[in-house]
Order: sequence, then C-alpha cells, then structure tokens
Amino acid sequence: MAVSPTVIPSNTAAPQNTLQYIRNFNLTVAQSNFNGIDLSRLHCKFAIKQSSNQTPNGADITVYNVEQNTALAIQQQKFSSVLVQGGYNSNYGVVFRGTIKQVILGRESATDTFLKLNCGDGDLAYNFAIVNTTIKAGSSQGDQFGQVAAPMKALGLTQAPASTQPQFNSMILPRGKVLWGNSKDYMRTIAKQNGLTWSIQNEQIGFIHQQGYAPGETIVLNSKTGMIGTPQQTNIGVNVVCLMNPNIQPGRTIRIDNASVAALQIDLGNPKDPVNLAPPLNADGVYYVLVVETTGDTRGPDWYSKLICCSVKPAAIPINSVPVSYGP
Repeated sequence: MAVSPTVIPSNTAAPQNTLQYIRNFNLTVAQSNFNGIDLSRLHCKFAIKQSSNQTPNGADITVYNVEQNTALAIQQQKFSSVLVQGGYNSNYGVVFRGTIKQVILGRESATDTFLKLNCGDGDLAYNFAIVNTTIKAGSSQGDQFGQVAAPMKALGLTQAPASTQPQFNSMILPRGKVLWGNSKDYMRTIAKQNGLTWSIQNEQIGFIHQQGYAPGETIVLNSKTGMIGTPQQTNIGVNVVCLMNPNIQPGRTIRIDNASVAALQIDLGNPKDPVNLAPPLNADGVYYVLVVETTGDTRGPDWYSKLICCSVKPAAIPINSVPVSYGP
C-alpha cells in the first residue's frame, strides 16, 4: 500500500441501543499534523484495554501484508499517532486513540507478513509531564488544575469537554504554593480533594465522581442489543460480554436484566476466602463499567467488548470498599 495523505476521520457514533448490524472499521496511522495512512482495508487484529483508573490505556494492533515502504515508514516513526474506530453501521465510533510506542515487523508464514503496533493512550504525558511553577494565594481548584494540566497538554493531551465534567469545589488557597513534581501526582491530589477520580481516555483528561459515573444515557444490554452469552456475577459486580460497542466506555453505566446473571460459584476448598462473598446485585440492574477489553479481527469472528462492572456506588457495599478479616 502506497503512502498517501488522508485526514483522520472524526467520531461518528450513532444513537445508542440500536441493533448491531454490518461491521464498520477504520484504522489510521498519522503524523502530528493528522496526515496519515488508512490501513482499514487490510487484515487487522486488535486487542484494546481501557479502564477508569489513572493507569494509561493500551492497544496491540496487528496489520497483515502491509506494503514494504509503508511498513518501513511506520517503523521509522514517520507516523506517531493511531486511531481505531469500530463497531457497526448502526453504532460506530472511536474505540482507541493514542500514540505508537513500538513497531515490530515479522513474518507469520511463507506468504504473510505482519506489522505489530504497541500503542499507549497518554502514557508519555502520564510518565513524563513535570509541573514546575507557583500559584498565588486565592487560587481556585480550577486554577490549580490548569497549572497541573499544562505540561500534560504540552505532551499531546487535551481536556475533556466541560459539559461532561463535574464541578470542582469552592476551596481556595489561603496562601501561595509551589508546584513541583509529576503532574499525575498533583492530578491525583486534586481529584481526591474534590471527591473525584481521574483518568486519560482517548488522549483526554477527565474526572468522574467517586460515587457517580460519566454523564450519558445508560446503555441497555440484552440479546437484541448485542449481549453475548450469560453475564457472570463476580465478587465486585458482574462481567458481561457484548458485540463491539464504542459507546460503552469506562465510567459509563449499563443496564442488564438481573434474571440473566449467573451466580458466583464459590470455592469450597477455601470457604473463608473473601472472593467467595459476592455483593448483592443492583436492584435496578444498572452497573458501572470499570474495564472495557475490546478485541477485533476484520477477517475473523472476534468483534467483542468484554466488560468488568461493579456497583454504581461501590461504597454502599462494604465488601467492595472495606478490607475485612474473616478469621484464620
């Protein structure tokens, strides 16, 4: 495939809770000016893991039989950004946006070569953004966030839209303050002071209430909207598998029918182990999405989102929030 400039497409996610029908996929590798190469028509496999904690998300993407000049250009870091969009014609949007950390070229068989991309979402800013400044007395929490986020933004991150973000409290600094250290550490402090958690999702810095969830419609999962198999109860909530759905992101909520949930099977060999104690299912069937693992194969059966979910308000269930001892 020859190198040809193209513009990274925007998220075109369709309305939620629609039937999943006819796969749709786009894979683009790009330069910092957003000119790049569309690899969507080649055979692609990908595994993406996203979570609502502060640890950066990651993706492993394998593309087969890429034209040699194109593969070498990518390996030589002429293209640093990657965008994965997927889903179905009725439900399509951004699945992963990040940067290419490592490129591996190899041969799978006598006829097939592969290009493997190891990608990270905001890890450069997470690991290397350093804040070194002072703020004056009377500064608000928002002022502090602006100073702490500036080094991260300089390394490629943006701030999530204000309409999707909770408000900081009205606390102000009684005196001036020196900020020096890793931005991620100060970000954690700001989140804690405001009763929030923070994370990086698709190169955006975002916050969620510790006892809440990201705004947006609760996504209903059942056999008609893409749920696969039977949800499994766990010691923190439920695990669910569904057809690939880009609208299901960490921090969002889903609704399932509790009658379809398989009960947690306990380990009779160690009955006092806390993992045998499953919290009660949420009465309304609404759960917080903690982790999303997306797997896809454009020429194979994999096209799934695997969800690790917990109670919308984990502190309401002591098993999820308070370490306990159950005896010797």
